Amino acid sequence: MKTIHPSNPGTHRTRLVVFLILAILAWVAATPAMAAAAGGNSISWASMGMELFGGLAVFLFGMEQMAEALKKVAGNRMKMILGKLTTSRIMGLITGTFVTAIIQSSSVTTVMLVGFVTAGLMSLSQAIGVILGADIGTTVTAQIVAFKVTKYALLLVAVGFLLIFTGKKDATKAYGALIMGLGMIFFGMGIMSAGMKPLRTYEPFIALMQDVSNPIIGILIATAFTGLVQSSSATMGVVIALALQGLVTLEGGIALALGANIGTCATAGLASIGKPREAVRVAVAHVTFKIVGVLLIIWFIPHLAGLVRSISPSYPELTGFERLAAETPRQIANAHTIFNVGIAFLFLPFAGVFARFCEWVVPDKPEVKPLVIQPKYLDPELLSTVPLAIDGVRREIGRVGGLTREMLDAALPAVVSGTGEDLTNLASMDTDIDILHGHMVQYLGKISTSQLSAEDSKQVLDLLQVTNHLEQIGDIIETNLVRIGRQRIDEGVVVSEPTLEVISRYHTEVARALDAAVKAASEGDQASALAVKHMKKSMAQLAQETARYQVGRLVIDEPNRLKTFTREMEIIESLSRIYRLCRKIARTEWQDDEAPEIPEAAE
Repeated sequence: MKTIHPSNPGTHRTRLVVFLILAILAWVAATPAMAAAAGGNSISWASMGMELFGGLAVFLFGMEQMAEALKKVAGNRMKMILGKLTTSRIMGLITGTFVTAIIQSSSVTTVMLVGFVTAGLMSLSQAIGVILGADIGTTVTAQIVAFKVTKYALLLVAVGFLLIFTGKKDATKAYGALIMGLGMIFFGMGIMSAGMKPLRTYEPFIALMQDVSNPIIGILIATAFTGLVQSSSATMGVVIALALQGLVTLEGGIALALGANIGTCATAGLASIGKPREAVRVAVAHVTFKIVGVLLIIWFIPHLAGLVRSISPSYPELTGFERLAAETPRQIANAHTIFNVGIAFLFLPFAGVFARFCEWVVPDKPEVKPLVIQPKYLDPELLSTVPLAIDGVRREIGRVGGLTREMLDAALPAVVSGTGEDLTNLASMDTDIDILHGHMVQYLGKISTSQLSAEDSKQVLDLLQVTNHLEQIGDIIETNLVRIGRQRIDEGVVVSEPTLEVISRYHTEVARALDAAVKAASEGDQASALAVKHMKKSMAQLAQETARYQVGRLVIDEPNRLKTFTREMEIIESLSRIYRLCRKIARTEWQDDEAPEIPEAAE
């Protein structure tokens, strides 16, 4: 069995220390350039570039830190909400907003939706509600960075860093990483904003910003930049950094925000390349909403600007750059949110129409069954969100459990009365189980390289055991039961109807245990796990009754009675081993102090 080792938390801490040192050195190195610029000297483009891109790097790293911490703090809750999606479009909208606000990645949300739609757990029209909610969720970053609290940034970094290094519990460290990430976001914003301060007196740049007030130019610039960096949050960070120095007007900021909304569709488009048709439809829906929304609002930018000014804080006592710097960042963030909330509520009632449009644009292709079975739910893009990746493994376990149940159903007729060809076909059914088992082991190994909480580590190890036990059940059928069937043919053994009825009863109970065990593992259903546990006594009684029946048959004068007895008892023993493996699968979901069962030796 492949051993999975959790990632080393020391490596993560080392990376944080190195990054902090480099960030502080960048700030110290940049200080003379800022002082010179403030004193009226010419602009140092090298220093300004260092501050802009260095600050952007700190900003994005802080976003990553905060998002990872939020996943750990709210990951299981997030998974629970995803599991309870209803047919309500409003619930889908709320869910998409909540999940994307946590994971700060609409592409991950899109990948998750593709899995749901592909599996038939959600219709495309339901997924559209979640997509619209995801667009709202991405505006949270802009709202956060619009708070002008950069002077407290290093305090937040220090507090978060202290919690990470002194915290004993995973939750404490996660909250520390969250606070530290937030501080680094503000720290990065401060570096970018201060670095661009000399541009206030640089006439060519001021003229460029006046051109950006032309909505077409602003939208095109922001679309290209966002498509290049693959992050609308990065674009909004730069825009608000400009606004913090009063270098961009509200109208220009709205145009740039609209471009960022279109540019972020590039991520969904690239993610859908080579994916199933459902993935392409989700990407088409995403692009359609953004482009149509921008085309509708572009004519009303002055009206949107007026609305935003009326609801945002104002500072009439200030003038010029100072007033723009004080008011515009929050106004741009509010406009970004209002736009996405507006298109969400505008398009939500027409989700069904948009779903049909996407299906028309991307019609179904004739299904071609792959030569080799492939995993359906083990999407690499979910690995960045551990709870969702684990949930994907559980769903794949449910799929493998279904294949195992089909194999178990086919086993009894093939073994007791089937032909050699039937037994060969039965043995071949294990191939798919073995292939998917290998994929799941590899995927769990990749999950284990993430920073895992104690609970996540336990789940990874439990699921690894479950996948191994399902593979062992397939091996028992392929090896033991198929061998018994071939010996039954070679020896001319004929199983009587009364005996077949007894074995069938035992087989039925084992199949029931397998169903419950798979449900327990794939859905985290403790009630199903306990049902398997409580079957132990009834299974033991049934085994005893079957054994007594078989012993009674030994005294009957029948041809081949000893060989018949041997083969029939071997069938029962193999089924019994399958039940014991079902108990081991279910054990991962029930909580008690019962000692673990001793593993069986491999045959």
